[in-house]
Amino acid sequence: MQLGRLNHVGVATPSISASIAFWRDVMGAQVIREPFDLPEQGVRVCFVDTPNSQIELLEPLGEASPIAAFLAKNPAGGQHHLCFEVPDIAAARAAFEAEGKRILGPTRIGAHGTPIFFLHPKDMGGVLTEIMETPKDAHG
Repeated sequence: MQLGRLNHVGVATPSISASIAFWRDVMGAQVIREPFDLPEQGVRVCFVDTPNSQIELLEPLGEASPIAAFLAKNPAGGQHHLCFEVPDIAAARAAFEAEGKRILGPTRIGAHGTPIFFLHPKDMGGVLTEIMETPKDAHG
């Protein structure tokens, strides 16, 4: 396993619209993507572009959302996960499994339209970590 590019920092929020205003008005973000729903993951997502990465705003879609549980513990929201790119998702998954790292659920399609999986924070220095296959139209 080789550490790839930091693709995004996931930030849970009780309100994407309020978070968009913060990133635009306080932080000076100039490119904020249109929010969209990912019902299969129980979240509404909005990407905020930064010069070298993105912020992924995550709002729960209902009480069953994993973000709802996070917000119950952190009502104001906050950093939820880090996401790193890899060239081959299957090889990365196999490498983490060989290391004995706990993978949370199956490999699935993420918000960027590429395969992803998550690693348990207790195996990743306390940080929920998303691994995603580098998008084919990456960074261009």
